[in-house]
Amino acid sequence: MRDSGRLPVVIVAGLHSEARREVVDGLLRTVPGSVALHHDLASAAEGTVRRLVRDAAGELSRARTPLVDDCACCALREDLVPELERLAGGGSVRLAIVELWDSVEPRTMAEVVVAHGGELLELTNVVTAVDPALVLPCLGNGDDLAEAGLAAAATDRRTVGDTWARQLEYAPVLALVDSGTADEEDRALLSQLHPTARQVAAGSAELARLAFAGFDVEAAAAAQHPACALLPQEADESGVATLVWHRRRPFHPERLFRALEDLCCAAARSRGRFWLADRPDTLLAWDAAGGALCVESAGPWLASLPDAAWEMVPPVRRAAAALDWHPEHGDRCQHLVFTSPGLDRDGLARLLESCLLTDAEYAAGPETWRRLPAPFDSFLDPVS
Repeated sequence: MRDSGRLPVVIVAGLHSEARREVVDGLLRTVPGSVALHHDLASAAEGTVRRLVRDAAGELSRARTPLVDDCACCALREDLVPELERLAGGGSVRLAIVELWDSVEPRTMAEVVVAHGGELLELTNVVTAVDPALVLPCLGNGDDLAEAGLAAAATDRRTVGDTWARQLEYAPVLALVDSGTADEEDRALLSQLHPTARQVAAGSAELARLAFAGFDVEAAAAAQHPACALLPQEADESGVATLVWHRRRPFHPERLFRALEDLCCAAARSRGRFWLADRPDTLLAWDAAGGALCVESAGPWLASLPDAAWEMVPPVRRAAAALDWHPEHGDRCQHLVFTSPGLDRDGLARLLESCLLTDAEYAAGPETWRRLPAPFDSFLDPVS
């Protein structure tokens, strides 16, 4: 029986399906009264999603739920909470383990459980299952999910690499399986990609304890937001390096645009925030994995807002800006982080420096900057 009225829910995510299954099986064995719930989206082409509920002894129930608007992930969202509430209503389940399908990202499902769980459900943690030997191959995979048979909807345009990166970086707990093929480089890469994560062995008593540790969706979202993300620090270990590049001067939009391919292919993973001279009010997010780069607007820099608007900005955002405030540019900055085996730190730094405004361009001032060529307009301001 549960100690409180709400059913604890832990989410287990990850592209590594065998690792994910090992983690779930381990929790079922080590947490008495635990039940696992899994929606298999592989049957989406047939118009349904398969739901399986099981415990340590085996299968408890199996059913199908129809797609919602031709979207398997939407069907998962619609079916997940009612099924968890059914488990909670019985009163005998001590822990509900939500095993996400391969390409489903944990943030979306965590926010669904918290938003709709009411007084019956309590999200107690998010875990990503990891085989360290597969971190780099997955991160470097630039294939579309559709090409890999992992798309959650007809409109799903994500890649394997960027999906895996978000699964890895969102979870505060990484549950590791021992495939016997991981080396020191694999482990160093994993630690540098998500240095604040707790790494624990699948099936361990420590993982069972962490399943009940608690989870704050607002803090997790803030940690992923480009304006205040908890980005990795400088590191160099076992052939893997992380370069943290921080500057105040804006990028020349045309020179940066020409360098994008070289920059996004320079590292297995890169992310951060930046600003362009012709768009001084726009905070731009940089997110690259698998040789594919996503650049998008993340809203205004706080320095561009009137004082009255600051009251509507979350405190964590204001605190992050205050810690890095510049007397001239405010919170505007270049803060990019690149992590990879064999990283050419010096060459990468030189390339980034060459994309900044020169002394003469900088001295010309903001009004002149706004008239610079604007090659980023094509995808930051698409024509509808």
